[in-house]
Amino acid sequence: SSFHWLLAWIGLELNTLAIIPIIAKQHHPRATEATTKYFLTQAAASAMILFSSTTNAWFSGTWDISQLTNPMSCTMLTLALSMKLGLAPLHFWLPEVLQGIPMKTALIIATWQKLAPITLLYLTHNSINPTPLLMMGILSALTGGWGGLNQTQTRKILAFSSIAHLGWMASIITLNPNIMLLNLTIYITMTAPMFLLLKFTTSKTIKDLTTTWTTSPQMTTLMMLLLMSLGGLPPLSGFMPKWLILQELTTHNLTMTATIMAVSALLSLFFYLRLSYISALTMHPTTTKTPNKWRFQPKSSTTPITTLSTLSIILLPMTPLLYV
Repeated sequence: SSFHWLLAWIGLELNTLAIIPIIAKQHHPRATEATTKYFLTQAAASAMILFSSTTNAWFSGTWDISQLTNPMSCTMLTLALSMKLGLAPLHFWLPEVLQGIPMKTALIIATWQKLAPITLLYLTHNSINPTPLLMMGILSALTGGWGGLNQTQTRKILAFSSIAHLGWMASIITLNPNIMLLNLTIYITMTAPMFLLLKFTTSKTIKDLTTTWTTSPQMTTLMMLLLMSLGGLPPLSGFMPKWLILQELTTHNLTMTATIMAVSALLSLFFYLRLSYISALTMHPTTTKTPNKWRFQPKSSTTPITTLSTLSIILLPMTPLLYV
């Protein structure tokens, strides 16, 4: 909500400092390592934002966010915000940080922590040079696809999925920022229930996913549909932003970019298919007579999972209503 660069920077700093104790809460070497990596990257990006806004104020005489006129400041700001978001080639911290923390904290970093940098990109989209963002968008979509192929840890897979989705957002933000906001909303709607489902079934690796159907077959079915939606398959909500972005890119005669983005979506789809195949389509050999685990009423509420999962599946027919 700020229009002054200094206030925006203070907001970003508060955001970073507030999540650091949440990451470091578990007294474990992995958590400490994740905290250090997160703090160093975010602090470096914040310093760069302050430097770019100061440079801009020096040349233009104003601290107004919408008055970003100096080209060097624009480039520095783009790099700093993409570092905060985890866009390739500045993405290396994201999978490592997510791997060292619990699912709930990983959910916050993959969804809520993206809002502030993306808001700043949205506010400055008129003055930002589209070429670096398009290049980063293509690179992120490809990196997210390639990186996720070889992973066995579910959190790292979701981190690479996040990088790929952010690549799609970065490629469209200078052309049509409203589609980017729609993409962000749908990305959060799909990623949140995915993390909550993995927390509910305590699935930290792909191997753990093989026995999720014994906990709850309904959850496994939801997980399969969610993964297909994340991959962007047509009747599901995840197809909507990809469709609109490809349409917008071709309208602006960026056919090659659109083609590369579409091909990169296939890479991501491969590991989503792998996860859904393992969780829903293969049966783990059961040694017990009962098909389901003995279980009590779940301690955590399942309402957010079911609500968000339903939204991640059925929103495609509402495209004209959402994208005005």
